[in-house]
Amino acid sequence: MDVGVLTAMWVAPMIGVLILIFLPRGADLAVRLVSLAAASVTLVLSFYVYIKFDPRGGFQFVEDMMWIDYFGVRYHHGADGLSVPLLMLTSIVIFCGILSSWDGIKQRVKEFHILMLLLVAGVFGVFMSLDAVFFFIFYEIAVLPMYLLIIVWGSTRKEYSGMKLTLYLLFGSVFVLIGLIALYVHTGMKTTDLLLMKELLIANPPSDLFVHTVFPLLFVGFGMLAALWPFHTWSPDGHVAAPTAASMLHAGVLMKLGAFGILRVGVFLLPEGLRYWADVIVALSLVNIVYGAFVAMHQTDFKFMIGYSSVSHMGVVMFGIGMLNYEGFVGAAFQMFAHGVMTALFFACVGAIYDRAHTRRIDAFGGIYERMPVVCGVFLCGGLAGLGLPGFSGFVAEFLVFWGAFKAHPIVAAVALVGLVLTAFYVLRAFQRAFYGTPNPKWSHLTDSSAIQNVAYAILVGTMLLYGIYPRLFLDVAETDLRRLLAMVTAA
Repeated sequence: MDVGVLTAMWVAPMIGVLILIFLPRGADLAVRLVSLAAASVTLVLSFYVYIKFDPRGGFQFVEDMMWIDYFGVRYHHGADGLSVPLLMLTSIVIFCGILSSWDGIKQRVKEFHILMLLLVAGVFGVFMSLDAVFFFIFYEIAVLPMYLLIIVWGSTRKEYSGMKLTLYLLFGSVFVLIGLIALYVHTGMKTTDLLLMKELLIANPPSDLFVHTVFPLLFVGFGMLAALWPFHTWSPDGHVAAPTAASMLHAGVLMKLGAFGILRVGVFLLPEGLRYWADVIVALSLVNIVYGAFVAMHQTDFKFMIGYSSVSHMGVVMFGIGMLNYEGFVGAAFQMFAHGVMTALFFACVGAIYDRAHTRRIDAFGGIYERMPVVCGVFLCGGLAGLGLPGFSGFVAEFLVFWGAFKAHPIVAAVALVGLVLTAFYVLRAFQRAFYGTPNPKWSHLTDSSAIQNVAYAILVGTMLLYGIYPRLFLDVAETDLRRLLAMVTAA
């Protein structure tokens, strides 16, 4: 069925990279147009996959061929109800990220876009890979370009933040690699194909000690990228230091790789491990939700506020996974998508403000709504989505997670709701301080966003509203495969 469409999705950015390499230095408009064209191809392909996906579930658009026979490595791609929405999320964020940075990146434009396209090619590869070796290779390709994006084009202790991010994520990759090697050895070193490994694990079930040891390796390794407490501190620093488009990809997509890896590899191969460690996962994610929101409330920098907000919202994803019921699972998956769109919008707005004012301090502004009504209005939309206002996709995602939470752990769910209350407080307070009040004459020169940036805002806001008003667009795609994954956990 439609063989080649998934490969085309990650190859398109790589072709863009090759074209950019041969463009002359200084041809900035050509660089941006080529990058936008590559992103447009992935956007069209992701919509095609989304529309053509059979809601009965299972891996579709499968591409499977032997790659290295001796080790059992296969070039095996496929998309299911969990990965299809994330493929579309990635294509939306990279498309809008390029638009949002159209005028913001003025130095080494070619190198910037090469790294952006390389990063997104790795992200696409992770979401579609069904072989452990290719999964890990794409995972590293997705992570490593962020270091250069931060230290070259970033700000605010960019060298420190870039090094911290890279070391944390490479440290997490070591845990993932150890877990994958352990699984490979246990299955008799016959294959690295995740589906075949699953069959071998069913035929030769591992011991409880093996499961209880290897699953947390995978969970912590992937969890570092998902900003799991207490391994989260790299994330806000990385958010703050990264340039606008990189921040959009970082928070909107890269953090989702961690949660996706937990589900695709950890839970799929060792479902009994999730059941055994579920209470620990719930406890850690509860800290994520409340602690992240509490720290975000005390930030004076827009990006730090959004960075810690992301820590809190990613805690909601882990919280849903730990509930071991369908509402929690589908809510967690929906939250991955909803948070990706929302946080990309947040960083796009803050980037527009920073490019014009050269500061992100919330208390440095005042009354800039009069000068930047579109940016401020769009920022408010992102804030309302973040605090869970009905009508936005974030409301549906959080409602499902907490529905599952009150079914499984009502007292813990009640405590976690504190995080949602704090979110409303710090978002509205920041909006009131920076955008309303007495206009500060210092910012009388500010101009509103450009028409190109407004296109990106419209796409992101429209996506949040579309999925908030008609959530079946997500639920119908994801339901069957998430129920199957949950059945593995409950039957383990």
